[in-house]
Amino acid sequence: MLPESLISLLPELNKAFLETIYMVGISLVVAIIVGLPLGVLLFVTDRGLFLENVRLKQVVGFVVNMVRSIPFIILLVALLPLTNLLTGTTIGPTAASVSLSVAAIPFFARIVETSLREIDKGVIQAAVAVGATPWMIIKEVLVPEARHGILQGITITTISLVAYSAMAGIVGGGGIGDLAIRFGYYRYDNTVMVTTVVILICLVQLIQFSGDYLSKVLDKR
Repeated sequence: MLPESLISLLPELNKAFLETIYMVGISLVVAIIVGLPLGVLLFVTDRGLFLENVRLKQVVGFVVNMVRSIPFIILLVALLPLTNLLTGTTIGPTAASVSLSVAAIPFFARIVETSLREIDKGVIQAAVAVGATPWMIIKEVLVPEARHGILQGITITTISLVAYSAMAGIVGGGGIGDLAIRFGYYRYDNTVMVTTVVILICLVQLIQFSGDYLSKVLDKR
């Protein structure tokens, strides 16, 4: 039988869970939309490839590494002015999605770049030899060949976003982390703390299982 404190908190738990899904969903979509082409750019501008541009590669790589090197809690606070500008507020799941997106974009971009590096260079050279345009090579060769690694990267990014979203509760970002802090930490309610941890573990396991399953289905190697 559930403790009374937990039963009374069920509506809050449901709301917090949906807020977490909302934050992670928005941030993941932004990370894919921006991070995928950014990762491709990092790869194709490298030495010896069809869009070689060492200076551009260095600049983009520096920016990506700079954002990735900032601890998320510091990035969360540093981006509060930008968050307020874009959303009109600095609290709530929509506001937290701004910082989550900024953190996820370079993270996913590097995963995409790593996945593309696993492609046999002979496949790319063959595409160049038959006169394929850069866009055709990216669309018809690079992305399909790296599909398995990119999908695994999406899974890893999603799990990281779940962890980051919990941290966003420190500044009132909403979600399960916010609930754990307000009801578990501040009120010294261990039942709430344990419950939120169990929910996060189950969510991460579900994401990992789904990602692994889709990766196996789509892997044609």
